[in-house]
Amino acid sequence: MTATTELLTDAFWRIREVVDDVLSGLGTDELSARIDENANSIGWLVWHLTRIQDDHIADAAGTEQIWTAQGWYERFALPFADADTGFGHSPEDVAAVRDVSRQLLNGYHGAVHDNTVRYIKGLHVKDLERIVDEGWAPPVTLGVRLMSVIADDLQHAGQAAFIRGVLRRS
Repeated sequence: MTATTELLTDAFWRIREVVDDVLSGLGTDELSARIDENANSIGWLVWHLTRIQDDHIADAAGTEQIWTAQGWYERFALPFADADTGFGHSPEDVAAVRDVSRQLLNGYHGAVHDNTVRYIKGLHVKDLERIVDEGWAPPVTLGVRLMSVIADDLQHAGQAAFIRGVLRRS
């Protein structure tokens, strides 16, 4: 591993730790609770951040997403298409992510995390320059895509931690 891949791996481990901490001890009611009818829930946030990571890593690696390859789509049994990542979800869509256990969320996130770390450990610095999305100006490199996933995931994990704090305040 290079210093660059070590840094990327560390960043994804930090996401994993925050997700694990946020989910610790929560029941399905807390996971689906929303501060108001337009807010996201902890369950939706963790599901969404994991779906985005899974989607983007699979796309970069040219592999099937863990969501479908390992049967998580069926286990979650959400009312969304298998390719849905939560991007652009309405408040009604967010509300549909309920009755999902922390074990299910943590299991899916752990599987995606393990896949991500495996993928990153096989990268070389030069790989980070590869264009993975030409739909933007300038085109998105693998390095930029990985940093985008890290930033997005940490923001969503932080939002979930905030909601947990609000729900658990005394």
